[in-house]
Amino acid sequence: MIAQGKVHKFGDNIDTDVIIPARYLNTTSHEELASHCMEDIDKDFVTKVQPGDIIVAQKNFGCGSSREHAPIAIKASGVSCVIASTFARIFYRNAINIGLAILECDEAANGISEGDDVHVDFDTGVITDRTTGKTYQAQPFPPFIQNIIQKGGLLNSIREA
Repeated sequence: MIAQGKVHKFGDNIDTDVIIPARYLNTTSHEELASHCMEDIDKDFVTKVQPGDIIVAQKNFGCGSSREHAPIAIKASGVSCVIASTFARIFYRNAINIGLAILECDEAANGISEGDDVHVDFDTGVITDRTTGKTYQAQPFPPFIQNIIQKGGLLNSIREA
């Protein structure tokens, strides 16, 4: 499994209220959630993000409430992968459950810049910053988690088992 796209860079402690503000949680529409993704930290995010793009952030990405709306909004906005120094544990689990690929790699989170073109190989965990030529090594997902992500989430992977 591969991801490649332009980077949208964020800092430390990006919480679920910043990813999808609580005022929009009255909808179950993935498209509606995506249309408000990151708007309180980057009002232009939804107009800049393209299918396949990648979010790179620092430590504790997805902290705050345990709502699954946050990874849904990110995935529905077209983001193919989130790379961070660390993730809040509940966000990490929710992301996998809905089929959003995420990787922890502190070196990549610190070395990759806004706008860089990044290529991720989920089989090996190799992250390549095509803009700078630097490579980083993340821990690849085991096959069963790769299967969940490829199938679009835990429920889909169970249905197809």
